[in-house]
Formats: sequence, structure tokens, C-alpha cells
Amino acid sequence: MEDLSALHALAAELGVSTSYVDGLARPVTPSAETLVRVCAALGAPVTGPHDAGEALRAVQDAKRHQATPVRIAWDGEPSGYDTDGDTTIISAPAAAWRRGEGRKSWGVSAQLAALRSTRSRTFGDLRDLEALCAWLRALGGDVVTLLPLLPTFNTSPAEPSPYSPVSRLFWSELLLDLGDGHHRTAPNGRLDVVAAAAEVRAALASYGPPDPSEVDAELARYARFRGAQARLGRDWRSWPGAARAGNVATDQVDPDEERFHLVAQTLARQQLTDLRARLDGHGMRLGLDLTVGVHPDGYDTWSRQTLFANRMSVGAPPDRGFPSGQDWGFSPVLPTESRREGHRYLGACIAHLAALAGVLRVDHIMAWTRLYWIPHGMQLDQGTYVSYPAEELFALLTLESHRNRCEIVGENLGTVPPEIDEALPKRKIWGMYLAEFQDWHKEPAPNPPTGRDVALVGTHDTPTFAGWLKGNDIGDRIDSGLLTEANAPEVREERAAIALGISRRFKRPADDPRALLGELLAWLGRSESPLVMPWLEDLWLEDRGVNLPGTSSSARPNWQRPMSKLLDEVFGAPEIGDLARRLAQARAG
Repeated sequence: MEDLSALHALAAELGVSTSYVDGLARPVTPSAETLVRVCAALGAPVTGPHDAGEALRAVQDAKRHQATPVRIAWDGEPSGYDTDGDTTIISAPAAAWRRGEGRKSWGVSAQLAALRSTRSRTFGDLRDLEALCAWLRALGGDVVTLLPLLPTFNTSPAEPSPYSPVSRLFWSELLLDLGDGHHRTAPNGRLDVVAAAAEVRAALASYGPPDPSEVDAELARYARFRGAQARLGRDWRSWPGAARAGNVATDQVDPDEERFHLVAQTLARQQLTDLRARLDGHGMRLGLDLTVGVHPDGYDTWSRQTLFANRMSVGAPPDRGFPSGQDWGFSPVLPTESRREGHRYLGACIAHLAALAGVLRVDHIMAWTRLYWIPHGMQLDQGTYVSYPAEELFALLTLESHRNRCEIVGENLGTVPPEIDEALPKRKIWGMYLAEFQDWHKEPAPNPPTGRDVALVGTHDTPTFAGWLKGNDIGDRIDSGLLTEANAPEVREERAAIALGISRRFKRPADDPRALLGELLAWLGRSESPLVMPWLEDLWLEDRGVNLPGTSSSARPNWQRPMSKLLDEVFGAPEIGDLARRLAQARAG
């Protein structure tokens, strides 16, 4: 018992939760093994409960002799970083930048890869995106938000999830506008990332290396890493010792692969910069996503090995959607190491996106206060939460928000700690109101979104509106082992009650999704929400979502389903334009 008390004291000293409530409202006490392994990953010299007391004294002694790693100066000016001995000073405005209070905007959300047109290749590209922006602008919208545009592994075996990027510091080569020479039908109705990447490589083969002035040290190292993966394998942990530690020899690098990434990244930077300038001229904005983490085999984990926790995965404890819990498959950033480097890596990740985005959405903003860590080899419900220095991380957001005149949205769906609910309005960061998550089947009816929340109809992790009303995802979850047959009737009953509640609220038939969606968009449009964003595919009642959380891309076409309509069809469809105009009129009213 004494050892366990010392272990709990050690965990508390390191910001590791010794008790929490999971998403099913159940109190959880993490096991001693979980606490030992998480504390050890955070740098404590502990191997078991028996030496927790000694480890606690060592941690406390180290803290007494350590300077404060980070200090915030909430000075109202986007001044940036400074140093005072071993302390990094982040001078940041107290709140994020806003275009102006009370402004009401609207737009659509989409996956860039799925935006195909008659001129584009299998994947949508930046020219398709610009065409979508022009169509939306003509209807009165001013924002297109996109799934992450970060690089992914596009050679076999492909890793198509945009939320598991190779790096949070670079761009996907698949977004490049390569002209009109790539016309190919998606095989088996899927977006073939391997074939699309091969087309990009072929198109860039004739390009010479970029001018040295365009290649900074980070890009040079990134390209070298990708070249080394072509020779040594994707899993850098299996590389020879020196290369694994960061020192890659010339003969360990594929020069063609290295050159390709140098060319692709400099070209992507230029095309995106030019696109942003053109959109600015028309009053249009792009919305981008900051992912929670990076692929464990990626560049960021190799180039900053001391910054990431070994043998740990980030996920979520059990909740109603995932009764077994979730493992998102990437290593967490160590809060202690991030503070020691003055959060330079996280700041660079934010700055990379904010420089292009007019709106930046932070995926799982709860990570600013805590993340759920699962030791490798343990069950999904055997993890625990680790605390993060929220105020310091919010300072990074407000700083880059002002530097780049970029508004910030925090994805605060699911189990949200009270600190997040308090911090978002304080820092002028919008939360999210997802229409499908409201209690339409209960009395009183849900309130509309307030001026604090961006209003959404659908996300990349939810069914489409029509599919949700039909309950298509319920069968998919059963087939994928995410829902048991025994629990399915209760879920179907609740979904039917929700559909009936929406029908009653808007006085439209439950089996007429177009009429219901039109009423819902008008209702959201009349609200005080600063931004209303339906999922683009909902405007023609697509019935399958882009992703089923909890399943792999090898088992399902997650992230690999092209839009069922070409953009040319979308732009000419009166029924699609009518729904968009209805939202526009409600926003203007």
C-alpha cells in the first residue's frame, strides 16, 4: 500500500491521472503497471511500485534545480519567441485574431482528393479546389475547409489517412496542379494513392533540382529522410544505428527520391502561396486541419526522437461510440520535452498551416490539456490521461493566429474537460456544434448554436446526413465489429427517434432527407454561429461517409472514396445550388 501511495504521488508530480471518468461515465483507476510504464516514458527512473518513492524524490530534486522552461507574456502583441537563460518566453496576444465580431459566414467542407472534375486526374488538385471556391463565392460563401493537406505514405503499402501524416511540417505532393494531362478513372471506385503518386513522380521527373535558396535546412533533411526510406525501408527504427539516430550516409539515400521531394515541396509551397493570394483577392478563405499527431514511421518522429514517447500510443477510453476504446496509432509528444525546447516544434506545425489558412481547426483540442496514453501491448481501456501545459499551447495558437490573420476553431466534440470549455471563449477560439450530435429526440428541442461555435452538418468521422438518417453506419459498425448484434436494436431505436425528432422540429417528413436538410441549413443559417459548414457531399444526399472511425483503410475504403459527382455536375445541378442558396439567404437575413 505504501508503494502504491508513492506511485500515485509520483504520477501526480508528472501530471499522470490516477483516476478519471471514461466516456461511459464510469470511474476508472489505472493499474499500477499502467502508471509505472507511463511515468517511465515521461522520464521517471521507475521500474515498479517498489521504487516509486525513490523516483519521486529524483523527479522533485530535478525540478528544484531546473529553470522554468517556458514563460508566457500575454502582452497583446504577436511578438514571438525570446529567451532568458534556459527559459523560452512566448509573447502572445491574450486571444486569437478575429475578422470582426458578429460576422456571419458560410462555406462547405470536403476532402481535396475526392474533388474530381472532367479535367483532373483521379485525385482532385489545387485547380479543382480553386474552381470549387469560385462556385461557392458566386453563391455567397467564403470558406472551403479541407481535410489535412499533409504528406502521407503513398507507396505500397499505402497509408491514405490524412490524419496519420508523415510530417506536420510539409505538404502532400498529391495536391499539385499538374495541368490537364492526367485523366484516369478511379479503379474499383477507390482513390488509388499509389497510382496517383506515380503520376506525380512521372510529371516531375523532368524538373531540375530547385534553386538552393528555396531549400531550407528542414526541407533538406526531410527530403534526405524520404530518400533514405526508399533505400532502408519505411520503419526507421530498423535502420542501421547511425541512420536511425539521424546521421544518414549518402549511399543510404536514393537520390531520385530525395530530388523528387525537394521538387514536390518547393512546387507545392509556390502553388499554395499563389492560390492564397488569388483567394485573398476574392475574399475567399481556406480552412485547414491541424492533426493530433503524426505517423510513427514519419519524419517528425525520426527527426525529433527525444520529443516523442516510446512504446506509447494516443487514443481514447471507452465511450458510447467505441465501447472498447480507441488507439489512434501514433506516439504522443512528451510534454516535458516540448517545454524544454520551448514548444518550437508544435509552434512550427501551427505556423505551417496558419500561413495558408484563413481558418485553422485544431483536431481534438482537448489534447491541449490532456491526452490518453496507452502503453504498447495493453488493452485500449488500460491507458490513462497525461496532462499538457494548456496555457502555453494556447499561447502558440493566439500568436500564430495574429501573425497570419487566421481564425481558430477547436474540435471539442466528445468528452470535454471543463478547462477547455472555459479556455475557448477566453482565448476567442470557436468551438464546434455538430447538428447530428444534438438531442433531437428529447424535450425541449435543441437550442441553435451560439456565437461561440462553428455549426457543422457532418464531419469526416460521421456518416453523411442522408446515411445517418437511414442508419447506414449502424450496419457498417456491426460488420466491422464495432457494434454487437445484441446492442444494435437499441442504437437503431435511438437513431429512429432522432430522425423523428428532426421531422417534428422542422415539420417535414422523416423520409424526405432533402427537405429536412434544407430546413436544418436554414435554421443553422439564422443562428448566431459565426460560420456554418455543411459537408459538400450532403448537398446531393450522398449516403456513405468518407471514413468509419475504428476501422483500417486496408479493410474499408476509408479516405479512398471519390465523390460520386464530378465538380462539373455539382456546379450545374439546380437542386444543389438551391440548397446552398437557402443557406446563403438565411445567413444574410
